[in-house]
Parts: sequence; C-alpha cells; structure tokens
Amino acid sequence: MKFSYNWLQEHIKEKLPRPDKMVDLLTMHAFEIEDVKKLGQDHIFDIDVLANRGADCLNYFGMAREIGAVSGKTLKQLKTKKLKKVSGKDLKVIIDCSLVPRYSAMVVRDVKVGPSPLWLKKRLESAGVKSINNMVDLTNFIMLEIGQPLHAFDYDKISNQEMILRLSRKGEKLVTLDGKEHLLDQGILVIESGKKLIDLVGIMGGELAKVDSQTQNIVFQAGSFDRWTIYKASKKLNCLTEAANIYIHGTDPNSTVFALERVNYLLDCGKITNFIDIYPKKAFPRKIRLDLDYLEKILGLRIPLSEVKIILKRLGFKINNMIVEVPTQRLDINIPEDLIEEVGRIYGYDKIPASFPSASLIPALKNEEVVLENLIKDSLKEIGFSEVYNYSFINDKDVKDFGYKNLIELENPISAEQKYLRPSLIPNLLKNIKNNSRHLVFKNKELKMFEIGRVFEAPSIEQKNVSGIVSGPDSFLVAKGACDHILERISISNAWYDDVGVNKSAEIKSGNKTIGFIDLISGVSVFNFDFHKLYELSSEEKVYQPISCYPAAIRDIAILVPQKTKVVEVLNKINAIGGSLIQDIDLFDIYEGKELPQGKKNLAFHVIYQSDAKTLSSVEIDNIHNKIFKALEEDPSWKVRK
Repeated sequence: MKFSYNWLQEHIKEKLPRPDKMVDLLTMHAFEIEDVKKLGQDHIFDIDVLANRGADCLNYFGMAREIGAVSGKTLKQLKTKKLKKVSGKDLKVIIDCSLVPRYSAMVVRDVKVGPSPLWLKKRLESAGVKSINNMVDLTNFIMLEIGQPLHAFDYDKISNQEMILRLSRKGEKLVTLDGKEHLLDQGILVIESGKKLIDLVGIMGGELAKVDSQTQNIVFQAGSFDRWTIYKASKKLNCLTEAANIYIHGTDPNSTVFALERVNYLLDCGKITNFIDIYPKKAFPRKIRLDLDYLEKILGLRIPLSEVKIILKRLGFKINNMIVEVPTQRLDINIPEDLIEEVGRIYGYDKIPASFPSASLIPALKNEEVVLENLIKDSLKEIGFSEVYNYSFINDKDVKDFGYKNLIELENPISAEQKYLRPSLIPNLLKNIKNNSRHLVFKNKELKMFEIGRVFEAPSIEQKNVSGIVSGPDSFLVAKGACDHILERISISNAWYDDVGVNKSAEIKSGNKTIGFIDLISGVSVFNFDFHKLYELSSEEKVYQPISCYPAAIRDIAILVPQKTKVVEVLNKINAIGGSLIQDIDLFDIYEGKELPQGKKNLAFHVIYQSDAKTLSSVEIDNIHNKIFKALEEDPSWKVRK
C-alpha cells in the first residue's frame, strides 16, 4: 500500500524521522519498503504490509501507530463526534445471513453534494484515488485513514427505505458504479431493495443507488463482513477493489461505529435522523498472559518490564499484572509467542547478542544399510550405469507380460498405469530402455541403467532390490561383469552362477543361498539382487593379498558340451586340475549355431596361470594345460576344440 509521508506526519505529535531514516526503521522493525518516490514536497512510500497485518496496518492511522512504536514518537488520537441513539424509522435493515458480524449505518438528511475541499482532494491524490464528490471522497478518506470501508447510498433511491442483506441467487444481475453488469452466481453477499440489487457488498456499490449532484439524503454504511465470502466473490467476478482488499485481509468489527463517528466529526452539513447498529455477537479483546522468564528464553536476553510495557502500550496493547489485553484489530496476536515477537521486533533483533548454543552433539549412529546402498550405487556409476527413480507401480499389461501373481492392488489408483504395487523393478527398467531408445542420440547405443528400490508382494511382503539393465551388443556379458563388480566391491567372494542355459539365464548364488539372478530378455540383459541378502553377506573387512611379482600367462580353452551342461561344471574341472597355479578363469564366449552338432554349445575360456613363487615356463604351463584337456574329455559328451 502507498503511504504519504506528510499524511503520516499528521498522525504523529513529534516530527517524524527523515524519509531515508524511516525506511531503515520500518525495514528493521516492521515491513519492507518496496519503493520511495518524491512527489512535490511529499514522499510516497510503497510499504509491503504483511498479509496477517491487514486489519491494523492497511491504513494511515495503523501505520502511524507502527511508526510511532519503532521510532519512539507519540501517536495523535483521531477526533470523532459521538453518535446519539436516534429512534428514527426512516430506514429498515434486514440481515438474512450469518456472514455479517456487524452492520452499522446512519441516515443523514439535507446534505450538500459538491466538490471536495482542497485538503481532501490532496489527501486522496497522494494515495492515487480520484476525487468524485465531497460525500464519496469522505468515505474513501476514512477508509484509507482507519481501514474501515464505508459506502454512501442515495437514501431517496432506496425502495421503501428498506435494505436486505442476503446471499445472491444464481442468475441475478447487478450493475456496479463502474458501469459493468455482473451476472451473479449463488452465495455472493448483496443488498436488495425493492426486489432490485443495489450493492455488491464489500466490493463495490451499485449504479441504482449512487450518490450524485442531485442527492439530498444519504445513508452511510459501515459493515464488517466475512472475509472468505468477499474473497471468493471478488475472484469469481474478477473485481478487486481497495475495499475488497481490506475486507479480504480482515477487519475489526469494533471499528464500524468509530468510522461513522469520524464521518460525523468531518461532515460539515446535514442532520442525522437515524442510526442503526446490528451487532449480534460482540468481539472482545483477547487476553494473554506474558511471562518474562519465557520471553527471555525465547529471545535470548532479559528486557526490563518497564520497557516491555512501553513497547506494548505504543502498539495499542493494555497490560495489567502481566495480563495483556490485545486490541481487536490485531487479528494476528493469539498466543504468548506472538506477543514476544512484537516485543522482540520493536526492541530490535540487532540488540540481541549473538551466541553459540551450548548443547551436547551426539553423532548419529552409522546406518550400515545406507552405507552399503551408497557403495553399490558408486560401484555401478563407476562402470557407466545411470541411476533411475521409477514410480512404485505397474499396470495390467505388465502383469500379463510377466505373469505376476500375489499382487497388491491399490484401492484408489491415480491412473490405470499405476494400478498395482510393483513386485519387481525390472518392468519399469525395460520401459526406461524402450523410451530412451526412441531418441536418436541413444539409438543403437549401449544403455546401462539401475535402480535400488522396494518391491511388494501380497499379503504384506516388502523388500528392497537392486536391479540393472543393459542394452546393446554383448549385453549379457556386460551385465555379468556388472554383477561381478558389485560383488567384488562389497566383498562377497564366494559367489557363483548357476543354471546358465539356452536362454542365457542364471541364478547368482553365494554358497547354497540364492542372492539374485541374471537374464536375457528381448535382446536386453537384466540382473537383480535381494538387497538384504547382500547386506547379510557383505563385509567391510578387506583381506590383503599381495600382487605376485612373477608374470602371468594366458591360455585359451574351447570346449563343445551338451546344451544342458552348466558352466560351473566346466569351471570346477579346470580349477581341480590347475589348483593354485590358476589365478583366474574368464568365460568370454558362449556360441550356439548351425555349424555345431545338434544339441551342442561351445564354451570358450581364458585361463590365467600365475605362480607366487617363480616364473612359470612354457613347458610347465603346457603340461598343466594338457592335463586339463584330458580331464575335460573324460566325459565322453565333452569335446575340447584345439
């Protein structure tokens, strides 16, 4: 909201700080200043009033109170003229809803409508409000001054001198003062007179009862209306006025009569013939106990009681025996902490000494599962895998394609694509590969992805899995290499692959315990580990094995075996003969083709020979290699291909 420096000065007894100094004070103690502009002999401040401070600071008097509190200046009290009870019967008001906490109005006869005096025009001009006439300008002036919107009706244009405040019915129409016709929905606050709508309550008056140069008698209205009803109506009709903005932020029901008494003081013509005040449930000031010890605990320093009282008094609070009475316009003060915040900001947060908290810092216990998970992630990232995060759901097509059973179905799925909790990470990883392969940048290229997440099985089984997927040439070997890399990094040394068959699939075992699998599906290879089994078998302890200082030698073995023969069977035979001189055996090819006899497959191995005691001669290596050939051919269905 924009505030005139000169107008604010009229509400303060002493001279205000210079404009630049006032900017610093307000910024440090109350609100941010978005802009300051010089306008002739005046300065206009654009002050960003907080949303919860609209009831007390979206007006000049409230902002002057705030400035007085932060600068130590004295606030001038506004002059009013009390309204006497008038038993006139020349206006009847009926409130047909519960959304009007208070409604006050007065009838003034024999007014003289004309141009506003110069002082009033200047005040409105500084606030960016256009002058209309002295009666309408007076309502706008008081709205800006104390934050209570007013509206002036031409009394003689009110049918039967009766006004009914009610909620609109769908399809009703109302032409507002700006000449726009509004088609109303149900539930908008309106005033009806003679079966015609004359006011869009809290937003804008109607054209039918507007005050003009011919007006002789006026009804001044000051009401308190439900803020949410005004907000919804303003949004629905796309009509946000200054009055609506004030109501939306909240108003004090105890300011309606005060606003009319201010009108009574400033009005220089007319006679009041009727005064109406409908106030079914009075709003009383809230009372909150303030504890100085608690204040010290929250703020971190002791503020003398005398200074606390001065601060609260300047802000409009009353304090008696540490019971603070909160003025009804302070809608934001509800608990002791709110009061402490008020004292702290006015006293000055910059005066609170900085100090480190004294507390015992106990380091968190090491979460071994998180450590292992991060180790697995790092090991896969090291060899070019990208981590993905998928939704924990699958659809009917996935269930059909993979033949899943014992699924947990969601009662209220977001969509048909997210109907079941996933029993495996692999279906969504396959979708990741498919979706990425559509892009030219990834087409016909190797893609490597992994995910660590939870999978579910009915009725209540939940476990964490580590799954990966590889596309491209030699995907099965790349996937197997990734599994070996994981197992090596987490120190599971006795793992082996079981049941490598026609379809290139195998169970990954440690001893006799199955910990995962590797499989070739539709041209891509996938692997999966049970995370908790890896956790049980992994070890952070590393066994140091010195590197042999003697050279290694590599010999290849190709063997023709029946298709049902397991790779591990061949490996066991080779290891049994070579013993400690075999450093490693690597399966580098499995071939099945038309060139081979029916029911056969070719397995090719790199055998690495190395001794820790000496350099092996070619003769020694050849002797061991030949022994392996003979041992392999002891099975008549196996044929070594030399």
